This record gives sequence, structure tokens and C-alpha cells, in this order.
Amino acid sequence: MTTARNLLVITMDRAGDYPVRPGELSLALAGAELIDLFTSGAVEFREDRIVPDAHPPVADELLETAHASLHRVEPYESIGDWLWRRGEALAGAYVAAFEAEGLLTRQRHRGHPFQAGDLVLADSADRQRARDLWSSADPVLTTLADTVGVRSERAHDASAMADDTVALILATVSDAMLELEAERQRRDIEQQAFDNVWRGPAG
Repeated sequence: MTTARNLLVITMDRAGDYPVRPGELSLALAGAELIDLFTSGAVEFREDRIVPDAHPPVADELLETAHASLHRVEPYESIGDWLWRRGEALAGAYVAAFEAEGLLTRQRHRGHPFQAGDLVLADSADRQRARDLWSSADPVLTTLADTVGVRSERAHDASAMADDTVALILATVSDAMLELEAERQRRDIEQQAFDNVWRGPAG
């Protein structure tokens, strides 16, 4: 499985303890895709600019879609811009793909056998492989999971990442998370101010 698929498995597996917001997950999935594109030789980098190779990555429909959507004109796209563009609703695309592939099932409500419930992970070899990576404290997977709020019981050191480019991608994902939270706070403040104007003075 790809890093993005492993990340979705882990976040869904641990959703009861660590609920994840779709926005954060989408950004992290885009980062995971970029790491796989790099490690497969499908892209290279000029500082923080993504330079696509002519060869597509290993067979995975979502990763091929990611590769096909890369900007191919200089000065190319920055990692940060890619995360925001590719990450738009990406979590939903991965969930839909999992469901289509039978990796997710609908949990039936007790007492309502014909009423479909929440989507849950089906038992599969893919799920077990992701769990094995998680148990081994794979540094890329655990760092990406950490950015969306899913904590590993085993310590990992993101600063000790062997590849500088992978470390740069992970750092940019982390920065994007901070930007997303700052934007949410700004919107909340604006909404509160708007509500106060329309509510008017008490009495």
C-alpha cells in the first residue's frame, strides 16, 4: 500500500481515541502522496519546487491521479501550494476509493439490521500491513499521523529522518496544519464579531 493509504488506515483504526478532522487529514494525505512520488522517482525537487518526471509511479489509481495533476511548467509548484491544491477534499476521495475496493464496510445498527451505519475498516491484508508499519514506529507514517493528532505509543524522532527531502515535505505538512488552524481561528473571530453586530446591545 501507499503511504497515504497506510495513513488512512491508521487514522480510521484509532478514530475512537484520536478523532481527525477532514481538512487536516486531506493535507496529510497530499503530503504522503508527495513522499511516495519522490521515493518512487516520479518527482524530484529544486529546493521546494516539485519537478515531475515523465514516468508515472507504481500502479495506484489515486497516486497516478496525483502525478498527472502536477504542474509541468517552470517555475513549477511549491510543496506548500501542492498540499493546499491537491489536499482539497482528498480525504473524501480516499474514503470513497476504500469503500469501492471493499476495504470499508457499513456497520449495522443493533436492532436495525437493514439500516446502514458508519463506515468501518474491513479486516484485510492491507489493514494488517498498515498496522505492522505503525507497530514498528515507521518514522514517516508516525510523523504524518502525529500532524493530524494521532499519537503513537512508541517514540519517534522526525528530526532524525534519513532523507532531507522527505523531512522537508513533512515539515511543510506541519506548517500547513498551523496555517489551517490559524485560518479557522480567524474565521471564528470574524463570525463572533458578525454575530455581536447583529445581536445588538443587550436590553
